[in-house]
Amino acid sequence: MTQQVRLNQPTATKDGNILIDVQHLKMYFPVTSGIIVQRKVADIKAVDDVSFFIRRGETLGLVGESGCGKTTTGRCILQLYRPTAGSVQFGELDLCKAPGQLLRAMRRKMQIVFQDPYSSLNPRMTAGSIVGEPLLIHKLVHNNKEFRQQVADLLQTVGLNPYMADRYPHEFSGGQRQRIGIARALAVRPEFMVLDEPISALDVSIQAQVLNLLEDLQGQFNLTYLFIAHDLSVVRHISDRVAVMYLGHIMEIADRNELYANPLHPYTKALLSAVPIPDPLVEAKRERIILRGDVPSPLRPPPGCVFHTRCPIAIDECRAAVPELRKVGTDHWVACIRV
Repeated sequence: MTQQVRLNQPTATKDGNILIDVQHLKMYFPVTSGIIVQRKVADIKAVDDVSFFIRRGETLGLVGESGCGKTTTGRCILQLYRPTAGSVQFGELDLCKAPGQLLRAMRRKMQIVFQDPYSSLNPRMTAGSIVGEPLLIHKLVHNNKEFRQQVADLLQTVGLNPYMADRYPHEFSGGQRQRIGIARALAVRPEFMVLDEPISALDVSIQAQVLNLLEDLQGQFNLTYLFIAHDLSVVRHISDRVAVMYLGHIMEIADRNELYANPLHPYTKALLSAVPIPDPLVEAKRERIILRGDVPSPLRPPPGCVFHTRCPIAIDECRAAVPELRKVGTDHWVACIRV
């Protein structure tokens, strides 16, 4: 029988410097069968017992392969998906237990920037209407003059000219559209933002500009970020700490410099070995870790450690017990019985 041991989780609910505290978060999507009468036959375990915290004013990078549950985790924190189990503490409030009216009021404090700047903007609305819509929903303006002034200020804040407020999304480039999405998120002056791969759909020449903008805005508005990405070099640039995710589980959490200098989990080592190094001499000499096999399906995850089917150092115990995410150093956590 598989042992599910998750005792020594990263928790900091008593620390006043913590803004987001996620504990034992699970998100299972039901799989149904039948045409007339549908019944649940299985669950897709997109997020399975995830715990971490985010301090005020910091950026936590969340990395992993496509389909590992990064985006689902971000949306569960914002309650765009209601989690199957677990808690998401925002300050003193557990968002998972918050009723609809209270949760609606909390929307002002947490926002999201979506991955695709093309599909996340309404093509029938002008840029000014898109950016200003949150102001109207939350009744933050009292007249049309104040509305237009705040929209102009928001556009200037993200590096766009105010006269662009009357243009439609198709008249903007990809980078400009993402700036509109960022301005829309900033409109309600949030404390926390989920950045769901905000630069992956942009040209490389534009990515640095958007990253610099996000860093400037964080300092200007004292924002806290959950930065979701699969590009480890980008994550190292913008994040204070990094959490590595695989098949719905957190494998390792550490300070960005500690993670890159001293990765402990075999999966983290494999990810970092795939990051190209500009120096061809160093690139030629370093060890490459090639993982065998494919990522298992979240519909039928392997027993024990979900990584054991591809792990180069797995032993029989790895197939029997779920490793706890335990502290191994200052702000360094790892889920591996071999470490």
